[in-house]
Amino acid sequence: MTSAASPGRASATPWNQRIAPYLFVLPNMAILGVFVIWPAANNINISLYDSDNGREFTYAGTSNYGELFGADAFWEAARATALFAVCFVVLTTVLSVALALLLNQRVRGRAFFRTVFFLPVVLSPVVVGLIWGWIFERENGLLNSLLGGVGLGKPGWLVDDTLAMVVVVGVGLWMHIGFYILIILAGLQSIDPAYYEAARIDGASGWQQLRSITLPLLRPTTMVVVILSLIAGFQAFDYIWTLTGGGPIGATTLMVQYIYLNAFESPIDYGLAAAASVVLFCTVFALTVLNYLYGRRKEAS
Repeated sequence: MTSAASPGRASATPWNQRIAPYLFVLPNMAILGVFVIWPAANNINISLYDSDNGREFTYAGTSNYGELFGADAFWEAARATALFAVCFVVLTTVLSVALALLLNQRVRGRAFFRTVFFLPVVLSPVVVGLIWGWIFERENGLLNSLLGGVGLGKPGWLVDDTLAMVVVVGVGLWMHIGFYILIILAGLQSIDPAYYEAARIDGASGWQQLRSITLPLLRPTTMVVVILSLIAGFQAFDYIWTLTGGGPIGATTLMVQYIYLNAFESPIDYGLAAAASVVLFCTVFALTVLNYLYGRRKEAS
């Protein structure tokens, strides 16, 4: 009788099956490496050089960073970016949770309202900026035409510093909120209904169930929304560019637009733009790590 194969040999996986998963992801990883990782790494190198044409580079060391931190335009863009990101993240988190709780209820038209909220997500950001730019146009815009018709005047939505920031935050929420609602809805539907049944048996009210069951169990999903919206807030550019052009007088010029202006509009300074993008990456990376660690700590507590 042939002896049984040893457990280790019987459970050994052929080499071609072991490498098969890596072969499937290899094309995607190659594309990611060529078009994302390598350009990002090379950007750090470019930040150490000066160039005004993208063909001739002169080594400058860390002087680009010194010039960057000494430029008033950089700090103005940084302040505008911080204000936009904070407003965007806070409002996105609060509204996505609140709206997801409403859309998770068994009410008529629930599928319709989910579609309505998600529809702006699939629109082109450039088109979104153009449409809302027409709506908020001061003299002939749709909104001011309605306000003027009822005697409320015609506010300068896109020419007033404060109003312009309110507009870009509001349009950003309108465009992205459906995606974050979808994430929160997935988190809500993953909560075991047995928790609510036990709470109802114990006489817990709806508010008590929300505070003691829903929100604590939704915390990991909420942290995902915070991190993703934080990244989106710091990367905002396209719809703001077509909506306000960074105005009025730089009030809505965020970091990505500052980088774009230095890299592609006269006077061109690739080194300064690269240095600003490195600073932006480090900022977003640090905030993402801090949010992640904070979320893990709250889960463990």
